[in-house]
Amino acid sequence: MSSLALAVLSLLLCFGSSCCDDSFTSDTIINNVVQDPQTGRIYLGAINHIYQLNYDLQKESSAVTGPRQDNPQCTPPITAQCTDAKDMDNINKLLLVNSANGTLIVCGSLFRGICSLVNLNSVDKSVYYSDIKGEKTYVASTEESVTVVGVISYFIDASTNANLSVFLVGKGYGSSDSSKLISTRLLQEHGEMDIFENMVEASTVQASPFVQRYLHDFRLAFKDDRYIYFLFSRTPGTSDSRKITFIARLCEKDPHYYSYTELQLNCSVSTEQQKSTYNKVQAAYLAKPGEVLAGKIIPSNPNDKVLFAVFSADEDGGHSALCMYPLSSINARLEEVIESCYIGEILEDKKPKTVYSPYVSKAEAICGTQRTMLKDYKCGADFLPSPLASKPEYALAVNPILTRNDMLTAVAVAVENEHTVAFLGTSGADVLKVSPIPGSGFSPSSCGLTALVISACSPVKLNALWLIAHVCLLCSFRCTRKKDCRKAELENTWLWSPNQTCVTIQSFNPPNISCKKTEHFVAVPVKITVNDGIEVASSAFEFYNCAAVVKRSENTPCIACVTSKWGCQWNSQDHTCSDRDDSDGMCPQFEISKPLFIPVGFKTPIEFQGKNLDKYLVRCMHYFFWYIDKITERKIDSTLRVVLYNCSVRREDCSLCKNTDQKYKCVWCDTTKSCIYKDLCSQELEDCPPPKITDIVPRYGPMKGKISVTIKGSNLGIKQEDIKRITVAKVPCTHQPERYSVSTRYSMTAILDEWKTGLSDVLFTYRDPVPTAVSPSKGPAAGGTVITITGKYLDTASIDDISITVDKVLTFGQEITCMTGPYNGQKIPSDKFLVNVKYGKDTSKELSGFEYSPNPKVTDYAPRASFVCAQTFVKCVLYRDKLTFFLFPQFVQEFINKSENVLEFLSPVVNKTYINQSLRTVIQLDNLVETLTEFVYHQDPSFDTLTDKAITENSIISVHGKGLSKAMTAKEAQAFVGDVSCTVTFLEDDKLFLVAPSSPPKSTSRRQRRDTSSEIVFGKGEWKVGSVRFERKYEVPLYIIIPAVLIPMVLFIVVSIYCYRRKSQQAEREYEKIKNQLANLEESVRDRCKKEFTDLMIEMEDHTSDMNEARIPFLDYKNYTNRVFFLPSKDGANDVMITGKLDIPENRRAIVDQALNQFSNLLNSKTFLINFIRTLEGRQEFNARNKVYFASLLTVALHGKLEYYTDIMRTLLLELMEEYVHSKNPKLMLRRSETVVERMLCNWMSICLYQFLKDSAGEPLYKLFKAIKHQVEKGPVDAKMKKAKYTLNDTGLLGDDVEYTVLVSTSGPDVTPVKVLNCDSISQVKEKIIEQVYRNLPYSQRPTVDSVALEWRPGSTGQILSDLDLTSQKEGRWKRINTLAHYNVRDGATLVLSRVLHTQQSFDQNQDNHEERNALLEDDKVFHLVRPADELDEVKSKRGSMKDKGTTKAITEIYLTRLLSMKGTLQQFVDDFFRSVLSSGTVVPPAVKYFFDFLDEQAQKHDNVDDETIHIWKTNSLPLRFWVNILKNPHFIFDVHVTEVVDASLSVIAQTFMDACTKTEHKLTRESPSNKLLYAKEISTYKKMVDDYYKGIRQMVPVSDQDMNTHLAEVSRSHTDTLNTQVALHQLYQYASKYYDGIISSLEDDPAAQSKQLTLRLQQIAAALENKVTDL
Repeated sequence: MSSLALAVLSLLLCFGSSCCDDSFTSDTIINNVVQDPQTGRIYLGAINHIYQLNYDLQKESSAVTGPRQDNPQCTPPITAQCTDAKDMDNINKLLLVNSANGTLIVCGSLFRGICSLVNLNSVDKSVYYSDIKGEKTYVASTEESVTVVGVISYFIDASTNANLSVFLVGKGYGSSDSSKLISTRLLQEHGEMDIFENMVEASTVQASPFVQRYLHDFRLAFKDDRYIYFLFSRTPGTSDSRKITFIARLCEKDPHYYSYTELQLNCSVSTEQQKSTYNKVQAAYLAKPGEVLAGKIIPSNPNDKVLFAVFSADEDGGHSALCMYPLSSINARLEEVIESCYIGEILEDKKPKTVYSPYVSKAEAICGTQRTMLKDYKCGADFLPSPLASKPEYALAVNPILTRNDMLTAVAVAVENEHTVAFLGTSGADVLKVSPIPGSGFSPSSCGLTALVISACSPVKLNALWLIAHVCLLCSFRCTRKKDCRKAELENTWLWSPNQTCVTIQSFNPPNISCKKTEHFVAVPVKITVNDGIEVASSAFEFYNCAAVVKRSENTPCIACVTSKWGCQWNSQDHTCSDRDDSDGMCPQFEISKPLFIPVGFKTPIEFQGKNLDKYLVRCMHYFFWYIDKITERKIDSTLRVVLYNCSVRREDCSLCKNTDQKYKCVWCDTTKSCIYKDLCSQELEDCPPPKITDIVPRYGPMKGKISVTIKGSNLGIKQEDIKRITVAKVPCTHQPERYSVSTRYSMTAILDEWKTGLSDVLFTYRDPVPTAVSPSKGPAAGGTVITITGKYLDTASIDDISITVDKVLTFGQEITCMTGPYNGQKIPSDKFLVNVKYGKDTSKELSGFEYSPNPKVTDYAPRASFVCAQTFVKCVLYRDKLTFFLFPQFVQEFINKSENVLEFLSPVVNKTYINQSLRTVIQLDNLVETLTEFVYHQDPSFDTLTDKAITENSIISVHGKGLSKAMTAKEAQAFVGDVSCTVTFLEDDKLFLVAPSSPPKSTSRRQRRDTSSEIVFGKGEWKVGSVRFERKYEVPLYIIIPAVLIPMVLFIVVSIYCYRRKSQQAEREYEKIKNQLANLEESVRDRCKKEFTDLMIEMEDHTSDMNEARIPFLDYKNYTNRVFFLPSKDGANDVMITGKLDIPENRRAIVDQALNQFSNLLNSKTFLINFIRTLEGRQEFNARNKVYFASLLTVALHGKLEYYTDIMRTLLLELMEEYVHSKNPKLMLRRSETVVERMLCNWMSICLYQFLKDSAGEPLYKLFKAIKHQVEKGPVDAKMKKAKYTLNDTGLLGDDVEYTVLVSTSGPDVTPVKVLNCDSISQVKEKIIEQVYRNLPYSQRPTVDSVALEWRPGSTGQILSDLDLTSQKEGRWKRINTLAHYNVRDGATLVLSRVLHTQQSFDQNQDNHEERNALLEDDKVFHLVRPADELDEVKSKRGSMKDKGTTKAITEIYLTRLLSMKGTLQQFVDDFFRSVLSSGTVVPPAVKYFFDFLDEQAQKHDNVDDETIHIWKTNSLPLRFWVNILKNPHFIFDVHVTEVVDASLSVIAQTFMDACTKTEHKLTRESPSNKLLYAKEISTYKKMVDDYYKGIRQMVPVSDQDMNTHLAEVSRSHTDTLNTQVALHQLYQYASKYYDGIISSLEDDPAAQSKQLTLRLQQIAAALENKVTDL
């Protein structure tokens, strides 16, 4: 139901002598009606109006609430900055009477659902309204279809003990809303909190992702005793889209919703034919029933209240029901499921028996084992990790007391004379009065009360009903209440309507009267009316006419006369029928005792009997005869019946003739050769001729026979015993008596007697069928696939003889089709099943197999809405492409296109009655039927007319309208200017942009070329939006343009050449000098950069193709968080959080798990956690490393409730901010991880940006890493000193010129070419071979270098290569690591990797002698390409070589060119990464926008925080804290290995990134580090990118708390189950144990902790975890 429009205020059912005398009509739809219980005033909330009425429905006051300038995307107040604002209606969403302070709460759809307070005595007087308080005061919804309910309550502030006036609100999901599912709103200012501000934050019930998933539809909120109840329907949260009704209960004194529990309500009835379920609540009413009803349904508690609710069947709006739920039954069932949870009743899968947690994604223990909890904590406490909901099997189910085939939309209940009366409203604007006593009920027309059509009292649409009911009863022919009837105590004077007793007409005296009419009788209605036409009783009085009775009985007029119910009499004198008198009324007639058989063509005498025939005679004329009166010659009554028959009809042969019943005396006459009457035949044929066969069905059979064959012909016997023998090709056949038909058919050559044989002219052929193929060869496991068998001679036998193993046969002929049945096996896909085609009993043919594959699964379908006039293409994305139908309730659509994974349908054509209706949508894939989410039809869009709009080629055309985006996207919409299609680039609800054609449309007239119509097409819907006009640009003739351009150009060129030649001659000498000096250096750098960049791009293209094949090796979420959080810890990869192993004895594991769950609940107490963190940070020994590790453990432990984690982080950040702003330098905040919250922020960013890394920034980062790795490995890399020829880091540069050659080796047995260097060590060669061979596998799945041996096969024998062996070269005390050049391995050599059983040193693999191995290990001075610098300098100083000194001096120039070459080669990849991270034009993670807005908001509150400080805060929180960490450690996000050489280059880029994010300008000099000089030119560009990025984020649409919580809850739901949460809790407890005394002391000093017994709970946990025996 789209809205809660209340169409009628008061319905007085025949009160006195009038009906609907008191009424009030609103000009707009009424949304809500409430009544002040103290004054009786009625308040109406309508569209754009609020009305105040007295008890007689007379208007006392009113207020106008709309329309107003608004846009749901704009934040109130609406100013000129909201350019899209327009006049919008204000739909009333909520009305609440607060009698305590004399105000009326009014909430509408405008201004993001802001509420106001008005005076109860005069609604035109505003008490409070403010639209500047921000998102925290938005209560209702901006969408018309979202329902809002509320109830007045109170709130006790724990800190001040103040009793605050509040109201609780339940609201469904709205796409642009920012309020919560359940919220507690202030009705007075309190401290820093404003009116309407939400009092409860971070509650699990308010988690918005579940709101969007469940689609709550609230119908009622009320409070009773000490509880508050919400009645609503929602989806189960799975793919099932049907709505289920729940009632939620929470304690009124429970401000944190700990006691929130949902109970499913079922309303259904079962019959033998079907079960009818009414699962979606439409309206409800809470009332105390009368004594009669209470005695039947709640005899033990007559003061209990009952919830009356009307339900509808979700899939069919045409069926509804009324059900009753005693409130005591609801409370009893709620306490039952809660108690089951408290005492720990669980199933075999360790899940609770009766409840589940609907609003958390983490699978955690939600039930405890303390048996006294329910008595002690009736309203729960913070030990409950999440709200509860009953499982479907524990739903409260009742049978409906009334069902209808239309939609019940409203219910109200009144009690009169201790009788309960329910008034029901229907969608057809009718009001029904019902007695809700089970087994009784009365229709609206009982006692003369006709169905009341509401439109007679109000012109508006009836969707729901408010009734101030007056019960109508009958007294003295008036409909009154009992107290208004003076003689009510007398019997049968005051008739109580539920007794179904009314005034009726029992009889007439006389009962009927004779009259002369054309008809034999006329029934005249008789009514008794009183009081100006009120009908009391009615019946019919009959007038009859005897003379007309005989008109319908021509053959028996006398009998018809005397037997009529009017008692008429036959007059034999004048042959008429008249009223009865005293004369004799005997009827003359003749009759016969039994029918006579008269053959055709033979004269037969007839004998008959007569009665009362003395006055009559018989006249016969040929074959006609009758009795007539002797005088008047009129016919008299006749009942004579005779049977005329013809022997020859349908007796074409002798056998059929002889089979005729003997009473007909038919014989086969030999002379006439036909079947005739016996007396007409001169010579009867005694024996019939031999049988004659005319056809054989089927005419083909298998060689082995055993099929049924039908023989057709004539003279095939009289009975089945006549068939003596049947043969085919002299082979006997078995006769089938049950299929025998006399003379014409039996099953096969027939011998009747020994001498009577019938031979067929039709041949029967023996042949074996040859099936060859089955198509399709596979189908879903659900069955239903129609397969076709093709082959040769398949039409052998008949369809009755065919059986196929798959299932039933559909068609039979040249091809056979059959349908598969469901597959019940376990293995999917199944093995190939042989298809066995069986002909008869003995012939079987097997074909190639049929495979059952997994059932196709629908992963998505779009769009899910359409306009009424448009037939939209609906696309379904499947895992497979098997399909049959796409079904709606009244429509069936077959697919029109299909591909491997996508099916396309056309949405059904519907009329306007389906607007805004949600149609249940089902897709049938063979036998598999899947229910999809509902499909919605929206009102057709409207467009503002374009009038003579001037456009040019490729210009942007803006079209405005309304409702454009409800069922249409820019990609789906088509636009035409004339006959030319245009691209729609942008589409919103009120406008769309399209690109004009590059040339005017073709047309015949000049006028048409200038003025062209514009159309928008969506599906089959077309809308003309007006006309546009092409402006033709002034065209200058070409012969003028060319000279005007060329002449000045030629003059300029001539002058330039002259000047250039003159200058060049002067500078030529100087140029030649410089040219000779720089030529070599420039050419070298240029050629190197060009060549290496070209090589790198070619290589990266190969890597890109590899990435496309194997994808980027992203780590999964668990490994990503483990590496980011715990890899830098002191234990590294062996940290217990990474291994996930806890040393807990098996006999204590259950106790420890339970205690850790309790500790998790304790951490969910904000009071405890804040005290815990403050206590730890107050200890001096709790150093920075401990803080980082503790924060990471906390992140994992609270990952299931990231909204709560964010709330804790915000609280701690605000404290940290206050400390830095007032006591320290604000610019230093967040620079280092000196506190727990700073590390929490780093982890929070890592969690929130994981998906952004995978979707956006990950690919350019991976390409940058691969490019650096490729460039580094192109040149020599010293395996010992970790220096490379190509690097960005001057400290890691290989200073010497190392000669090397590039080799292309092949690695067998699967030959793979690998590029290596002849100066590479053997381990380096192994790494490159492994990298190339296993390039499609992530690093963790590749073999390690030590696990393989490298064998060189120069000929028939092989040689094992290793880094060190006995052949290694020695230079004094130094031993050189072996290279390929050492072994003289040539280009194109074959190298083989093989596994080794035991990992040893690489140089140890081919040594057999133990002494030799020890000799290799004696000297530990090893080098690869160059020796360490200090050793080399020592040697040089001794030798004093001038050549060496000259070489050392030349290093600087070489080293600069290498850095420049490396930087130029990688520049594009560095720029791509920076753009992916620092571009606000693309998708910005919501966490970044949310946190930056938080910093901006806090900065505005402090005067000493300037723009530079905000810039530093943002830099420290995101680039410094996250991006630099990921950039320096790619293995945190990718499954790769980062070598030290690659890490050195990544550090330079990371430093450049950090420099770009700072505001400080660094002045560069000759003494500046080379790393900073390298990117000095680009730093300014990068700084601008950072500034633009921060500005762009600031200008984005804010991310609300609801949207952020949605994102965080989705992350929690998706990944929490994969993390080692229990291990994290165990490690966290180690800190709690270490600082136990300090924590206990802190909790004891905190009053809030004392009230929640946090100290006691921590002591209980310590006792369980540390196995202590305490006095607790």
